[in-house]
Formats: sequence, structure tokens, C-alpha cells
Amino acid sequence: MRLVLVRHAESTENATKNSGFYQNPRPWTGSAAHALSRDLVGLTPRGFRQCQWLRRVLPDFLARDPHVFSSEYRRARDTAELALPGWPADVTALLNEQHYADATYMTFEELFALYPDTQDDRQHRKHLWTPPGEGGESLAGAVTARAAGFLADLDGVAAPDAVAVAVTHHTALLALRSLLERRPVTDLVEESRERKVPNGVVLVYERRGAVYYQVAVAEPDC
Repeated sequence: MRLVLVRHAESTENATKNSGFYQNPRPWTGSAAHALSRDLVGLTPRGFRQCQWLRRVLPDFLARDPHVFSSEYRRARDTAELALPGWPADVTALLNEQHYADATYMTFEELFALYPDTQDDRQHRKHLWTPPGEGGESLAGAVTARAAGFLADLDGVAAPDAVAVAVTHHTALLALRSLLERRPVTDLVEESRERKVPNGVVLVYERRGAVYYQVAVAEPDC
């Protein structure tokens, strides 16, 4: 089986992170900020160009009609629809972004002032940091458990020659890569501190027996 992971194309949140969404004090409650992130944040003009690029290059990695999956977030659903027209995506919470709960769109200054006990983990053990509030997820805990659930469901239903495409987010990609590449999530977190995989990146894996191997990587030229 072939599994193609795609980080969603650039969103307005990605492009204006330091000037638009993260204000101090934050103008929204945690639940309102999360709803905004999940339901309203769409793609930038650059994001649309990345989707055009994906539409051109993804067929090179799809030997047959793919089974497409997307997270529940609008930016992932839009990426899947624009990049793979004609293949409606199955939307699943298992591919969602890490849930930052009350910390969604908080600046560090505001977060550490309100929740000082979270500062050490957030700065030094990011994989273990659990955002405060209902539903907050740690990367090593809930996000990785969701990623494992997605892979288990995929393995349970996919034919050996199937092709699956999963459009997801940076944190979910870290968890998926940790499982697929059999690497500690801490190593991937440290790599991401130096350079995140870009929006629109394509990571291709093939399952041989019970093990996945990375066989290709493609990054957008826009």
C-alpha cells in the first residue's frame, strides 16, 4: 500500500501569525479561538498556488485512484478539494491539528502569565506540553494516539495495492512520521525547531509487510 501525506497549503494563519491572530491580550475566548481556527481559517493566494502545484504533482505518486482523507479543519479540506478534484475526501478528526484548547492563539507572554506552570514543558519539553483547558492535547499523547488510530484503521481496510492520501497539519505530521519512520517524536520536534516541513509538502510512504518506508518527498516551488 502507498500512503501519501500532505501538509495543508498555506493558510491565512500561517501567513499572518505574528501580526493578525496572536494578539496580546487575545480578543477571543479559548473556545471561540479554536472554532475560528477549525472552521474559518482558509487559504492565502500563495496557498491556492500551492494547491495548483499539488494538482500537477500528486498524480505522479498515485498509481491508481486514491482514497483521500482530510482533517476537519477548513484549510485541510480546501487543500484536498483543490488539489484532488474528483476525489471527495473522507473527513476525519484523527488527522486534526493538535488541540490547543484555552491556549489557542495566545501569545507566549499571555500564556505564561495566565498559566505559569506550563512554561517549562512548553519551552523545553514541547512534545509533553498539554495546553490548558478542556480538550488540550499533548503531541506525544493524544495527537500520536490519534495518528496511530488513523494508521490502524487504514491498515484494517486498505487493499495491498491501495493508495491513500491524507491531508493534515504540522503537528499531526510529526506524530504520523514518528510512527511511520519509527523515530522518536522528540527528534522530529527538534528538527522542526530548525525548519518545519513547508505547507504543501508531499511525503510518500510504501508499506512492505507490516513496515512503512519513505520513498519520495516533494516540496512546492511556490
